[in-house]
Amino acid sequence: MKIAFLGPQASFTQLAATQLFPDEELLPQANILDCFIFVENGEVDKAVVPLENSIEGTVSMTLDYLYKTPSIKIEAEAVMPIAHHLMIHPDRMMEETEKIYSHPQALAQSFHFLDTNYKTIQRQDFPSTAAAAQYVSENPDLKIAAVANQFAANLYGLKIIHRNIQDFEQNHTRFIIISKQQGSYDNSKLDVLGEKSGLILTLPEDHAGGLHQVLSVFAWRKMNLSKIESRTLKTGLGNYFFFINVAGKWEAVLHENALEELKSLNVDVDFLGSYKEYLLQG
Repeated sequence: MKIAFLGPQASFTQLAATQLFPDEELLPQANILDCFIFVENGEVDKAVVPLENSIEGTVSMTLDYLYKTPSIKIEAEAVMPIAHHLMIHPDRMMEETEKIYSHPQALAQSFHFLDTNYKTIQRQDFPSTAAAAQYVSENPDLKIAAVANQFAANLYGLKIIHRNIQDFEQNHTRFIIISKQQGSYDNSKLDVLGEKSGLILTLPEDHAGGLHQVLSVFAWRKMNLSKIESRTLKTGLGNYFFFINVAGKWEAVLHENALEELKSLNVDVDFLGSYKEYLLQG
């Protein structure tokens, strides 16, 4: 199979993809949109993209494309601990560094460490942590450093100055496997954290009690919602769709009836699939 992932090489998404698909062909993509396009057009079988970080929150671009491409479903989720390291070219000294490059989320997740220890050094956003590490590796004449992972340091031959500089120990990222089919991914070699289902709901109009009606469909059936998040439809202020996770195994009769009730309320329902959540190694 061909598996797309949010690149470049040595990105955290690649670390996730190599554990989820150790024997498949992995193809790095420049952005999340390309991952969705490649899956939708059939150029790859599946893709791995980030969905949520425990510090920075949901990756809004992933949610937006799940909404915009209803043919694409979720096959699995995977949670991976995130460790950030500060690294430089082996020919340089940290004391002479003038800029630190990394992805905006990595810089935000390491803000307090960098502010305490390197307050005077300018920080510069980069498309990814791996791209930042590659740039440092390819420019030994520049007085720069990168915040990236161990894989990137090994791949690009960089020297790690400080390890685990993330501000919070419980820094995890949730990834999803997307494809044009539902629930076919299974991996007995990985630990399973649980099962859940994903739905995208769009309410017909803004009226008093509308969201309450929707939530009541789940409540009286005792369906546990582990996540509910609103995203703008980009059609005007106050217009949203909702991404919802239902915890537990999908029960065909009970849960299918819930979907039918939602549709009777004129709610647009996109069922993303019922799938397992796996634990990965950071």
